[in-house]
Amino acid sequence: MPIRNRDPADREARRAASLSQAIDAVGQSRFLPGLLDYLRVDVPFVGILLLMLDDRNRPLHIYDTIRTPYRINLDLYLDGVYQLDPFYTRFCKLPETCALLIRDVAPDRFQLTEYYRRFYRNMELRDEMAIFTDLHDGRHLFFSIGRRRAEPRFRRRELAAMRRDLPVVAALCRQHFGTASYSAERLRKLAGGNRLEFALERFGENTLTPREHEVAVCILKGHSSKSLAREIDISPETVKIHRRNLYRKLGVSSQSELFVRFLNTLG
Repeated sequence: MPIRNRDPADREARRAASLSQAIDAVGQSRFLPGLLDYLRVDVPFVGILLLMLDDRNRPLHIYDTIRTPYRINLDLYLDGVYQLDPFYTRFCKLPETCALLIRDVAPDRFQLTEYYRRFYRNMELRDEMAIFTDLHDGRHLFFSIGRRRAEPRFRRRELAAMRRDLPVVAALCRQHFGTASYSAERLRKLAGGNRLEFALERFGENTLTPREHEVAVCILKGHSSKSLAREIDISPETVKIHRRNLYRKLGVSSQSELFVRFLNTLG
């Protein structure tokens, strides 16, 4: 989707109109389309995935514009692969209201990871921006905004525009998702009511040592030996030893085989 320069007065008029529509629609089904129109005034996009995050359940799907051919990838993502998403990893370390670009949070060698090859590339994504909004009740919203191969990458000025609008977006989301339809109790019921063990936390249990498990998770997330060494504060040589040992214990010989082994634990 080409990005066109628009007359500033026209842009301001569209921003005001879409914002007023979103405000009027709080608590109604047309809220999200109105909010997304507001975001698109300065940052055009088509692809969007909206998830609800808390500290008890796996992400809860709220809304998306993902086309049918790609929905199998969405199902796999929600089944547990989200734990390898650099945006989700960053959120777990620092849950806050913010806007980020994938290139600012992805590990080195991201394009060589199995997560990228099997999911990110299969979604035909060229670039991605994330918005996290704190609902102030232990929950956050995660807006994953994607641009496909035919679209331009996100620019820094677009990220700046999104960050400028964040206080308004966050306040609107608190109003809308604070209604009874999105209450924490109702969403926990929809999600099954129980705390879900993360697939990564179970991966290699009773087989790997705690340190080997830590190394395996970092490998799955796309860290090179050098990056991994910095992440968990050990030497690159020690990383290589742990990598060799965990590959032997799990019966794999490459990152690709390790990823397949992980996928087999998601059921």
